[in-house]
Amino acid sequence: MEALQASSLRASPLKPLQKPKLNIHFPNASRLVPRPTKKFSSITASSPTVSAPKREKDPKKRVVITGMGLVSVFGNDVDAYYDKLLAGESGIGLIDRFDASKFPTRFAGQIRGFSSQGYIDGKNDRRLDDCLRYCIVAGKKALEDADLGGDKLSMIDKERAGVLVGTGMGGLTVFSDGVQNLIEKGYRKITPFFIPYAITNMSSALLAIDLGLMGPNYSISTACATSNYCFYAAANHIRRGEAEMMIAGGTEAAIIPIGLGGFVACRALSQRNDDPQTASRPWDKDRDGFVMGEGAGVLVMESLEHAMKRGAPIIAEYLGGAVNCDAYHMTDPRSDGLGVSSCIERSLEDAGVSPEEVNYINAHATSTLAGDLAEINAIKKVFKNTSGIKINATKSMIGHCLGAAGGLEAIATVKAITTGWLHPSINQFNPEPSVEFDTVANKKQQHEVNVGKTLYPFLGSTPSLSIYLHFDGSGSSRTCVFCNSNRLVLVDSAISNSFGFGGHNSVVAFSAFKP
Repeated sequence: MEALQASSLRASPLKPLQKPKLNIHFPNASRLVPRPTKKFSSITASSPTVSAPKREKDPKKRVVITGMGLVSVFGNDVDAYYDKLLAGESGIGLIDRFDASKFPTRFAGQIRGFSSQGYIDGKNDRRLDDCLRYCIVAGKKALEDADLGGDKLSMIDKERAGVLVGTGMGGLTVFSDGVQNLIEKGYRKITPFFIPYAITNMSSALLAIDLGLMGPNYSISTACATSNYCFYAAANHIRRGEAEMMIAGGTEAAIIPIGLGGFVACRALSQRNDDPQTASRPWDKDRDGFVMGEGAGVLVMESLEHAMKRGAPIIAEYLGGAVNCDAYHMTDPRSDGLGVSSCIERSLEDAGVSPEEVNYINAHATSTLAGDLAEINAIKKVFKNTSGIKINATKSMIGHCLGAAGGLEAIATVKAITTGWLHPSINQFNPEPSVEFDTVANKKQQHEVNVGKTLYPFLGSTPSLSIYLHFDGSGSSRTCVFCNSNRLVLVDSAISNSFGFGGHNSVVAFSAFKP
């Protein structure tokens, strides 16, 4: 991003920052006996004889996923969303929400035909910024999925249930309109909702107010790493006994003139206006920037004890995570991938997963020149043998949804776990030779996964990945899988990473639930 390379914003030197030596130790590893799963011939283990590390056993500290909700360019239904991903369908098209004809980029993953009917009353719906509307609808749909819709929510202790839905940009439309009214008409024409609807914490606040949830409530804003930071923090609230249930994820609605113009000024966006559906092409030599997207992705996270007491439908399990900072540059990734690689390693340690167990990655993969390769370099630091690892890029189809990216890709990761299919990375025409992985190019694949990992680096630069671990049928050895979306995957465990402007890195791990 040449426009951001002023002398005052130069990157810190890489040399003084040395990779820490992490002593990853998994005590009592031999006690964990993996559940046998069906073996697929398509899997090549990165290590055939890896003992399983110990994972959390306390039902009060084990965190499970009991519901998922979203708003996306493919609609508001989780199954329909994943079906579109598996089909390799692009949600990218020309912007028609406003006149973008004078912008050098005139396309995005714009949501059309969104309806909040049944979830937000008409009066509030007309006032709310789309960022808030997406959050409320996704959050309520996640609760319905968790069998907590309507009056059923009264069954839980609302003082022990919280909300942590973040956003990178906040209520950008309300903010932009307010500034325009101030300039053109004076301060008296600024809506009284200007400040409340523009600030980033209001998504979590309004959802909690609507539902009466009095537990931990705030918003994290770490650019494109936002959703994973929220998952990580929400799970820690549960593990520390501060909450029994958390609604967590990310929401974003930045496809407006000031949002598009801002990223154009950063020189971060693709300008492939003649063929928008092929513009987002991670790892392709001809990539020329990312494509803006929007939406919301939300999970209902509960302690295993709480979920079992209420007979909740357990979809998957959260294993662990990590967060750190590149401490390098405002927008560019470290070329050596150190911040991301150390975050992956620490997340694996927290989750009780060894690098040799991973064979699938849901990558951040934004389709930027520097970011895609920086992510690959980070992955190679952690995973020495690439022959058995598959990676894919959800953003190739839905674009980069900024603060909501991690939420929407976490849902894709969990769906890979529950369906056994990995979605493709589309627009793979001229691959970079240094990407020594199977990128699930252009067609979904069947893949058996035990642990899945998704990485989300900082916006426009650092990648995200999803890692899944595979146990073979013998019950004595296991391999790991990295997954994107559109391939068939039987996933037992998955890790999701996020990274954002400012060098924010975060990684979270999910797995199939085992009692």
